[in-house]
Amino acid sequence: MFYFFRRSISIKKNGKGWWALLLGCAAVLVRYITGPLVTPVGFGLSCWMSGFFDIVSLPVLVPIVVCVLMIALRLFPSDVDIGAFTFLWLIPLAFYYSMDKSLLYSPLMLVLVPLLWTVQTLGVSFFIGCITKYPRWYIIIPSLLAATVLPLSAASSWWAFYSQQTPAGCLFLFVSLLPALISLIAERGSARRAQY
Repeated sequence: MFYFFRRSISIKKNGKGWWALLLGCAAVLVRYITGPLVTPVGFGLSCWMSGFFDIVSLPVLVPIVVCVLMIALRLFPSDVDIGAFTFLWLIPLAFYYSMDKSLLYSPLMLVLVPLLWTVQTLGVSFFIGCITKYPRWYIIIPSLLAATVLPLSAASSWWAFYSQQTPAGCLFLFVSLLPALISLIAERGSARRAQY
């Protein structure tokens, strides 16, 4: 749903959607066959790593990296919307989670995780866009740092809520939300400027 909202305000092209959906289905199939990468034990580091690799961050980073590689290899045009590609890739995974009976009544999986996927998709694709549009060292370095911190913050938010540390979860969630809000405001401004 957020994909369509963002598409309505974005001035970028949204091609290669079928590739994103097909690759997302393949990723879900691989995930179903192999199972989780990290098995959590308790609420410590293994739990955080499980959140990062299996639930919150790696599922978003993989389609972003795939799309960037496709652009670098000239298999996709340079104006492909990385955020839209990632949103479409995540649709099969969201459907898989929504059909999993063990997760059916988990607000963390059905509410928080899609929100964290959304803010990472918007934030990381925004920072990649900043790097490609303004290839200056004072833009590249902060953008790379922010794009690195964002998945860590999102995984930490999930871990804190999962561990019932609500204040820390809210703090990490707020940090994760900031780049997404900035990217939406910037896209809205670009769309309005393009109209005039």
